[in-house]
Amino acid sequence: MPSPAPPTVLFPWERAVVLLSCVLSALGSGLLVVTHALWPDLRSRARRLLLFLSLADLLSAASYFYGVLQDFAGPSWDCVLQGALSTFANTSSFFWTVAIALYLYLSIVRDARGPNTDHLLWAFHLISWGVPLTITAAAVSLKKIGYDASDVSVGWCWVNLEAEDRVLWMLLTGKLWEMLAYVLLPLLYLLVRKHINRAHQALSEYRPICETHQLQRGSSASMADKKLILIPLIFICLRVWSTVRFVLTLCGSPAVKSPVLVVLHGIGNTFQGGANCIMFALCTRAVRTRLLSLFCCRCCPQPSIQNPLGAPTPPKMRESQESRRTPEVPST
Repeated sequence: MPSPAPPTVLFPWERAVVLLSCVLSALGSGLLVVTHALWPDLRSRARRLLLFLSLADLLSAASYFYGVLQDFAGPSWDCVLQGALSTFANTSSFFWTVAIALYLYLSIVRDARGPNTDHLLWAFHLISWGVPLTITAAAVSLKKIGYDASDVSVGWCWVNLEAEDRVLWMLLTGKLWEMLAYVLLPLLYLLVRKHINRAHQALSEYRPICETHQLQRGSSASMADKKLILIPLIFICLRVWSTVRFVLTLCGSPAVKSPVLVVLHGIGNTFQGGANCIMFALCTRAVRTRLLSLFCCRCCPQPSIQNPLGAPTPPKMRESQESRRTPEVPST
């Protein structure tokens, strides 16, 4: 790797765009966490994995926000702290994204159910939290986290440019797992899509006699899990720009300072939570309907209807009130 180049200067508009991306991502991740807490009937195993991904993205967006806001000009204690938090959260996000894709493959293609999936969830926790924590702790203890002149970041701190083995630590603290995800995610995604297409072709021959209410319920229940296939696509579209700047830095290319690449890198690294929120909250009918009803109830409270003279409530009115209190069946 060539000797460190002069730091990449961030223009005010670039910082403003990336800071806005951090805020939207944090709000999106927070909204996914809130929906998971509010409505227990939406807590499928796949959405629990999405919850942990959202927690990692929330921490990542917060740490990146501080880094871009500070726009570090040299090494400092808060630079190391911010770099450690973003390294842990970012690497954990990689692992949880791959874990979701692997879960979809095992549950849809291999039809893994029951206690086996519970053990799998524990393995996901151990790997997705444990491995990033171990790598980050080793990097901090060996003083590898520090100022990087925004050549492989956008204002925040990551791997210390003065470290002789900085390329190795850039790989260990993010880029290696990122590039592995580029290979694993499309592979698992294609296998899942191939299986779903085969299932649709097999069902098409028997659809006239198999379209029962039970079949429709099973189809709607699995739709949310299938929709999570889009997470790998979102991941690749957002993260590829940081890989491009990393390769340009290794080659010593001046294109690494291009404002377009800098902004795309900043948005790609920080907007994962916002993109997931758009896809799996705002564009999911069950969640969107509940959010709208919750918002409308808070903004426009309905006046309570009192029954005069203490007369009993008519049966039709009682049935309508009970139907309003019944939670709707989750759908996508």
